[in-house]
Amino acid sequence: MSRIANRFKALNEQGRKALIPYIVAGDPGMDATVPLMHRLVGAGADILELGIAFSDPMAEGPVIQLAHERALANGASLKRALEFVRQFRERDQETPVLLMGYANPVERMGYVQFADAASAAGVDALLTVDIPPEEVAQLNAELHRVGMDNIFLIAPNTPEPRIDRIVEQASGFIYYVSLKGVTGAGHLDIVEVAERARTIRQHTNLPLAVGFGIKDAESARAVAGEADGVVVGSALINAMAATIEQGGTLDAAMEAAASLLGEIRRGIDTLH
Repeated sequence: MSRIANRFKALNEQGRKALIPYIVAGDPGMDATVPLMHRLVGAGADILELGIAFSDPMAEGPVIQLAHERALANGASLKRALEFVRQFRERDQETPVLLMGYANPVERMGYVQFADAASAAGVDALLTVDIPPEEVAQLNAELHRVGMDNIFLIAPNTPEPRIDRIVEQASGFIYYVSLKGVTGAGHLDIVEVAERARTIRQHTNLPLAVGFGIKDAESARAVAGEADGVVVGSALINAMAATIEQGGTLDAAMEAAASLLGEIRRGIDTLH
């Protein structure tokens, strides 16, 4: 059983929900990424989602787009992201790590080479925004060869026949995008999230995590009532960027993110 499956199983037995923070590898600084990963775990993260910096992050809103730009300016790359995971694993062998990004860097490295390198580094899963289920067979074969999961997105307007096709290719968990649009946009409709969660669960037994639009403890708690986990990204990245813009240090920026995640953790945990 994978780290991700083990983590969701353990949380389910405890009656708790997964908290999944998203950060971009290399933002706010190359030397900050691994310490930030550890701080987020200390603040209550159950699974870490590490973004691979890319020049055209089409699914992202302005906050995360700027994080990708900063990371690229700092020298971030897929290979550096893998090195961050390897360093993280020197102290933490338990927390699942998911790489989230776009097809180009993975395809450029090659599926075989990526799967081998990611597995060796200690990566547990991959989410590529722009590889549809119809084109994922070759990548899936390589990921499964090394025991890695492939995480897929389902959108509010994904029709049920396509949900079937997506969940057939997915493993680890399903990531439901709670908003039509990019990360950090719009206003959460909890009623709609609940309805879509019920629909998705009719098609798969995989855990369901919900992301996009979760900004604080209140919104996270509301979503956690309908899902197995919540993903938080823009709010954490914005907290770090605002700290640095106000003259704060990298350490202060990391503390701002960890503090916000801790508040969200406490909000979710009031469910049980």
